[in-house]
Amino acid sequence: MNRLSRFRRFALPPGSAAESHLALRLRGVCFPFVSATRSHIPSLHPSPDPVLPAMPSSLRPAKSLLVSLALLAAASAFAAEPKFVPLFNGKDLTHFKAEGAEKFWRVEQGVLIGENDAAQTGHYLWTQKEYGDFILEFDVRWKSTTPRGVDTGIEMRKPKIQLQLGVSGSLRVDMTGSFYTGGKPAYPEAGQAKNAKELMKPEGQWNTIRIQAKGNTFICWINGTKASEYTDAKFSGAAPLGLQIHGKVEMKAEFRNLKIAEL
Repeated sequence: MNRLSRFRRFALPPGSAAESHLALRLRGVCFPFVSATRSHIPSLHPSPDPVLPAMPSSLRPAKSLLVSLALLAAASAFAAEPKFVPLFNGKDLTHFKAEGAEKFWRVEQGVLIGENDAAQTGHYLWTQKEYGDFILEFDVRWKSTTPRGVDTGIEMRKPKIQLQLGVSGSLRVDMTGSFYTGGKPAYPEAGQAKNAKELMKPEGQWNTIRIQAKGNTFICWINGTKASEYTDAKFSGAAPLGLQIHGKVEMKAEFRNLKIAEL
């Protein structure tokens, strides 16, 4: 007895729309039948959920390879990031040469604040340790109170080379992210951060600066984007790092999250 014959015991009239609909359902058709009288006959059985076809076996090795490559790339990126240690502990001037610095530097709510005295003497806050190849990362912000603007920076290596932050004293132009060598020109063209204005957030907001000194090459990133690169074999000696408060300037600069990795 076939499937259709077994269901005829429901006494559906032969040739009727209901019987035609049932016949279609039993033959695997999943759409409802509309009779000549346009009366809708509901489905006797719900349509099964669609089953996605299995991935061909020929593609499975390719999928495994892609997963392996993704994991390898993630592991390589993690390994490439050097091990940072705090340079500023958020509490005091540990790791820095504090003698004579208290007049210009103080800590408030985890922020290292450098501010000139009434005589606008200027000061460098030097690290106790010397650094050769390194990556230094920190947040910095300032707010100008005079047309002269804020003039600060990070001094490194021997002889000294500096990453400028704020307005250059010699050029009277904001040279943030550019490398100052003290030569002629003081800011070599190759080491200038010409798009710094687009990368910097407005004055008074925190900006993240990253400096890498490796071999003869110095690179600066501003808020995650590479801003400048300068190469000069002259600046090769290890030396303390110095945070600057420029003399003859009414200024205040704030630093936080200072960390360093030796390469």
